Amino acid sequence: MGTVVDDAASVEFHAFFERHYAELSRLAALLTGEADAADDLAADALLALWHRWDRVRAADHPVAYARGVVANLARTRIRSAVRERRRVALFWSQREEKVENPDVAGAVDVREALRRLPFRKRACVVLRHAFDLSEKDTALALGVSVGTVKSQTSKGMAELQRLLGPQNAPLRVHAAMARTGDAGGRDR
Repeated sequence: MGTVVDDAASVEFHAFFERHYAELSRLAALLTGEADAADDLAADALLALWHRWDRVRAADHPVAYARGVVANLARTRIRSAVRERRRVALFWSQREEKVENPDVAGAVDVREALRRLPFRKRACVVLRHAFDLSEKDTALALGVSVGTVKSQTSKGMAELQRLLGPQNAPLRVHAAMARTGDAGGRDR
């Protein structure tokens, strides 16, 4: 059971939420340019405010504090999107524009086999073979150790060899991903 103080804080926060949620969501939409993400950012900001509600309600201007939290979350989202666009642009800029006689059936087979791998194994195989990253760079990208990259890549390639057949599976995987620029498709 909550105490009287906890209940009062809860009621106060609920009133703050009702009064300012729409405004914070609109702010997030205008800052990010993403109407779809605005509600999520506003909700994330209000959750952060709830966790620090004692400090927020003691502030001279709680709404200004809330706007600052939304602005920081929006900035983080924008920076992440920019970094992602740069990574995608870098990948596509390194890719050959024209591929003669692509092995479409092989690429489809590899894509389907990759989808059957657990995420970490798939990520290791794709980063090592499609993006030609070193073990160290792959580890940095995934936030894991080099040993994990070695292990997961080895296990992933063994699984792909089992799924695709023993005839030069590593070469088929590398060739199919390099030729089509396909890094395993998206999980849908």
